[in-house]
Amino acid sequence: MNIFSRFIDIINANMNAILDKAEDPEKMLRMMIQEMEDTLIELKSSCAASMAEGAKLERNRKEAEEAEERWEKRAVLAVSKGKDDLAREALSEKISARKEAERLKKLLEENKSTISEARKDIAALEEKLSESKSRFRILKEKEERAKNERKARESIKKDTEARFRDMEEKLDRMNAFSDLSRSQRFEEMEKSDEIEKELEELRKKAGMK
Repeated sequence: MNIFSRFIDIINANMNAILDKAEDPEKMLRMMIQEMEDTLIELKSSCAASMAEGAKLERNRKEAEEAEERWEKRAVLAVSKGKDDLAREALSEKISARKEAERLKKLLEENKSTISEARKDIAALEEKLSESKSRFRILKEKEERAKNERKARESIKKDTEARFRDMEEKLDRMNAFSDLSRSQRFEEMEKSDEIEKELEELRKKAGMK
């Protein structure tokens, strides 16, 4: 596929339809941007070559026109000297130079048209490339927002779970403390009863004595 076929395909491509069908729109868009940049480089290189060719054609055209003038002066000089044969040769060269200048002039017009079209193609592709890069930035920003939102949700979830764990631990400690306190009271009551029993036994022994 040559550069101009690729250019036409890119310009005519329905970017939305392509991205909608893509499994990875970001990757697809990155590939499209790379293709556009490569094609743009080739278009500019081709345009530069056409401009260089145009400059060469312009130089050759001027040289042909100068040659036409030079041979005309020689023909005039030959006629003035009565040298008709030399005048005919000079006129023949003049005609050849004029035809060459006319040929080069047509090539220059074609060259200018080619350069003009190339510049239009470059402008169109640069616009498409700018649009694609803007779309890529939007896609990346959207992805970044989604990523940050996921992180925020995960952070909130972790914080919530941590708070629940703290509450459970506090309740467990409170329950454990309550159980311990209750157990201690019962132990004290049981100990008191045992002391009273022992005291009663001592009283009985003392009465017996």
